[in-house]
Amino acid sequence: MGLLFLVCMFSFCFVSVSSQGVAAQGGNVQGTVFIDGKAAIGRIDEDFICATLDWWPPEKCDYGTCSWGYASLINLDLNNRILLNAVKAFTPLKIRLGGTLQDKVIYDTEDNHLPCVQFVRNTSEIFGFTQGCLPMYRWDELNAFFKKAGVKVVFGLNALAGRSIQPGGSAVGAWNYSNAESFIRYTAQKNYSIYGWELGNELSGSGVGTRVAADQYASDTISLYKIIQRIYSGRDSRPLIIAPGGFYDEAWFKKFLDITGDYLDVITHHIYNLGPGVDEHLVEKILNPSYLDGEASTFSGLQNILKTSKTSAKAWVGEAGGAYNSGRNLVSNAFVYSFWYLDQLGMASAYDTKSYCRQSLIGGNYGLLDTTTFAPNPDYYSALLWHRLMGRNVLSTSFSGSKMIRAYALCAKQSEGTTLLLINLDNSTRVHVNVAFNSTFTLLPDKHGHHWSRRLHKREVIRLPQGSATDSTREEYHLSAKDGNLHSQTMLLNGKILTVNPSGDIPPLEPVYVNSSKPIVVAPFSIVFAHLPQVLPGCR
Repeated sequence: MGLLFLVCMFSFCFVSVSSQGVAAQGGNVQGTVFIDGKAAIGRIDEDFICATLDWWPPEKCDYGTCSWGYASLINLDLNNRILLNAVKAFTPLKIRLGGTLQDKVIYDTEDNHLPCVQFVRNTSEIFGFTQGCLPMYRWDELNAFFKKAGVKVVFGLNALAGRSIQPGGSAVGAWNYSNAESFIRYTAQKNYSIYGWELGNELSGSGVGTRVAADQYASDTISLYKIIQRIYSGRDSRPLIIAPGGFYDEAWFKKFLDITGDYLDVITHHIYNLGPGVDEHLVEKILNPSYLDGEASTFSGLQNILKTSKTSAKAWVGEAGGAYNSGRNLVSNAFVYSFWYLDQLGMASAYDTKSYCRQSLIGGNYGLLDTTTFAPNPDYYSALLWHRLMGRNVLSTSFSGSKMIRAYALCAKQSEGTTLLLINLDNSTRVHVNVAFNSTFTLLPDKHGHHWSRRLHKREVIRLPQGSATDSTREEYHLSAKDGNLHSQTMLLNGKILTVNPSGDIPPLEPVYVNSSKPIVVAPFSIVFAHLPQVLPGCR
């Protein structure tokens, strides 16, 4: 099988690949995933998985297609049984309420003297719509649903109030927070549980549609902090202060963090690294490991700024739909998107990102749930498996073998051991993956099928005792597309179709059990979660 190089040359190992240890044979190759379990390289939130709900009305159309239907915060059917069950399956699911139109929303509290009317399509207006309104009776309905479903709510506030937009595109002036403060006070008086208040959407850097300077945005964020301190004074806890909810711009983010300091709890950035939804080459990008690696620079850049800044703020991905302008039908709502989505979750966690909010829970062509039927799309099940299997501690992981394998490992959730995620981007190669732990030993089979421990630093081979963890079974969850069609919206788990029953219940996600002495077999165009029984120091 060739030599196994198990010494990590860097203090941080990402998903590196090489041709060492590969033995091709009729579409089958072997490789080794190396998990350095000595210490965690990152730590994610318990509720790392997050999804968004948006404001877009049915008239929101992209490239001649109107894909939002009745999925907005204003008109979403909160009585749908599948919706309730889908959210409750996470217990809890973090949901970020916001999007482009949040900066044109007024809140119909006592201080509002304008008519409470909804968004109207108008191409002469910024963002293509007129101002909209959130009635308090609808806010009450939403909170009743959130409480029933067990949601952690993050609300995106209107950050353009009081500003004037200049011909060059910049929004100048201080944030007029009077309406937002009234809304926050109403929410607190109702004892609605809000996990975090986020200021603005995509106004950082060069912005989308318009932009706000970093020093002004920082001043407004500090104003939000003071509002929250006043309103939640005397309570056991206060909601998080979150900003800016925009695209990463190194200079802008650094200046913003330097000014906000400890007034900010979470810094959020958005990801649409696949380009426009109309792009016919989306699948090619998703299946290209070099293209996927490109987003690592954003994660590492922000991580470095946080390490060198005086702030105690943590990083979240506040919104990520991959392909902007509502995604692409039968791509961003199909099986193939789980390659991009799960790779993003793994990459984000490896750079100590605490939470990752998928655009969207429902709506557009990238919803975890189908906009019309509410049935889960493939990425819903990918998200749910991550939520149930992946713990908080992230382990350094690399792969020696096919360059088309992506590998990530975290400590297991609510159980001992380690959970390994393997993604096979190849359409014809089946990969037999051996697992090696730390830099001190690896598990190698002899001709009789017995497993031995090779301690590299002493170059000696020691037989593992019978009944050790390596002789036990592991759990495996194999995800694939129905009929092998990457554009299918039906996902298979261990060969069985995943679908809700007539009562709208989410199906159980049950593993197959495999002898842990055997390699993990990753079929072409498939994804595997493997719960390994080995307990590593980084997980204790």
